[in-house]
Amino acid sequence: MIRIECQAQLVVKSPDGREASLSDVVPLLALVDESGSIAQAATLKGLSYRHAWGLLRSIEERLGGPLIAKERGRGSVLSELGQAVLRAQRLCGERLDGNMQALASEVASDLNRWLAPPADDVRIFASHGYAVAALVTALVANDLPVDIKYRDSADAVSALARGECDLAGFHLPLGEFRAVCADTYRRWLDPQRHVLVHLTRRKQGLFLGKGNPRGIVGLSDLARDDIRFVNRQPGSGTRMLLDLALRKVGVDPDRVNGYASTELTHSAIAAFVASGMADVGFGVEPAAHHFGLDFIPVVDEDYYFACDRARLERAPLAAVIGLLRGSAFRESVDQLEGYDPQDCGEVVDLEEGLGETTA
Repeated sequence: MIRIECQAQLVVKSPDGREASLSDVVPLLALVDESGSIAQAATLKGLSYRHAWGLLRSIEERLGGPLIAKERGRGSVLSELGQAVLRAQRLCGERLDGNMQALASEVASDLNRWLAPPADDVRIFASHGYAVAALVTALVANDLPVDIKYRDSADAVSALARGECDLAGFHLPLGEFRAVCADTYRRWLDPQRHVLVHLTRRKQGLFLGKGNPRGIVGLSDLARDDIRFVNRQPGSGTRMLLDLALRKVGVDPDRVNGYASTELTHSAIAAFVASGMADVGFGVEPAAHHFGLDFIPVVDEDYYFACDRARLERAPLAAVIGLLRGSAFRESVDQLEGYDPQDCGEVVDLEEGLGETTA
């Protein structure tokens, strides 16, 4: 089975058309920044001093400025340009990490369908999440062909109703907002035809800069004029939940500074806050920890896969259910901050999972 990795990198292009990737020099800059020595950085990188210095000089020539400065008593330090290059590459990776992982999974599954013998792919349309990504990784590792498409929760569930996928991933909050959110999906789901498979319970909340420099204590602070927010796209389950939660505390979402600024994944939201381009975001807890952010929990929710009842005991769904119930997969999800896989793989009747209707 083919494994695909997608990585973000910066490329410097000279006026004469020559290109140079920063993928080799950025790790070297990071080591210089940590060690204060080009020689030590070169050793840690497995390079000769001459080779390391040559890499630095080559990029300096293209950029038109020094990456390294010498300071008495401190050895080699990064210049302001060097610090800017290091920040730029890190920001590039952080902003794109979640989307690129999702793209890598889609590309790998598509190529494997062409190269592997004919097989029943498990077709997954799902709202993006860390446990979903872990499932895709586990399926590929176990040579179970998978076709993954990351979509808004509503798009995923409607695709299941049209027969376009085998599993449709969406999430529902616990508590007072559950019925309203569930009614959004109920229109496409039939209690006689569909059931739910529990993936995980998880926490969503506020992403804040390390140390909470803005002194944010809850959702009400999003109404402050000095707070810049970054949001999920319209149609996502997280956006729907946040709209409801804000109105509950008396905050008009349209009055929140930056509410129209959107990103497509939890990782992208966290990266936006970590870069300083926003003061607060909203999403799942692992994204906050991955980017070194503080996290204020707001709501617990269930993440489900909806599927056809009649297909549960047939390939490929039977293999997926077996994997979800296995200890190895549960342990991998249990490592995610704020995730609880205790009921992972449990089949839940549709009405039980959705709860009472608001009608």
